[in-house]
Formats: sequence, structure tokens, C-alpha cells
Amino acid sequence: MKREGENIVVKLASVEDVEQLLALEVRNKEFFQQFTGLRDSAFYTYEGQKERIIREMEAAKADTGYLFLICLKESDEVIGEVSLTEVVRGNLQSCWIGYFLDKVHNGKGYMTEAVKLVVDYAFTELAFHRIEAGVMPHNIGSINVLLKAGFQKEGLARKNVKINGRWEDHQTLAILEGETVS
Repeated sequence: MKREGENIVVKLASVEDVEQLLALEVRNKEFFQQFTGLRDSAFYTYEGQKERIIREMEAAKADTGYLFLICLKESDEVIGEVSLTEVVRGNLQSCWIGYFLDKVHNGKGYMTEAVKLVVDYAFTELAFHRIEAGVMPHNIGSINVLLKAGFQKEGLARKNVKINGRWEDHQTLAILEGETVS
């Protein structure tokens, strides 16, 4: 899978992307850590990222999760990632979306573009009905990305995600099939 936007390309992660994904994670270790669970030192190794990509490729084959990389169109440099997780089929047809963007590329519209491309793929190719997101309430930039991509606020999930060893509140947002913003 590969989808092109105006400035970026999103594609499913593959083993060929290990070095670039590792560089992204190492370069943004402290920045990303503000928004995610604790990661061990193995995560920041070539083998750790290779195992991660292999797990993600197996998850995609099993339709349980998808890891997309965000690349600059002009250079093919990996600058971020978008993941679809917690896939539920049957009567729900839903998943959760999460994402990270290289700190130096924040504020340029790349993540909004990437989220729109992944959401479109999720609805048209993966046949999801609903995509949910959870964002810490103080992360206004991330909330704005989702709102620009057509998500709507639904409520506050109190102390539902452990970030850096602490349970944090998350603003829940969602988008339904047919609500996408072009």
C-alpha cells in the first residue's frame, strides 16, 4: 500500500525501512516519550526496530493492526508514522489511530495530510466503519490534526492510558465512514 498526498507519501512499513525508522525513533526519543508508554533500550536498536516491523507486517496480514510510515515526497525520508490498532471486526468494524511526527516537521501540515490519507485507506480498502483516537487534552496540536481530518470530539476518558508511568486523561475523538474531509 502506498498513497501519495501533496507533500508526503504514506506506505505500510516493510523490513527495508528499518534503518530510517530507527533513525526517526532515536532522533525523537525524548520528544515522542512525552506521548507514549515507557520503552526499553532494545526498542532503540536495529534488531528492536526490525522485530517491531516484522510484528507489524504480521499484524497487517492478520488484520489486527497496521503501521504506516510517512515519507517526504521529495526525498523519501521517513519523518513519521501512523498506526491503526485495536482492530475489531464483526459488529463493530473499528480501530484506533495513533501517530508520531519528527519534531522538526511539526506545524507544516504533514500529519493532517497523513491522517487523511490513512483514514481514506482505512474506510475504502479496509472497510472500517469507525476510527477512534485518544489525545491528552493539553496536546492541542494533535487534537487540531484530528479535527482538520474530520474527527469529532466525543468525550474525556479519565486516566485511561499509562504515559511515562502515569495514568493520563485522553480526549476521545472519532470519525465515521462517510465523514471524511477532502
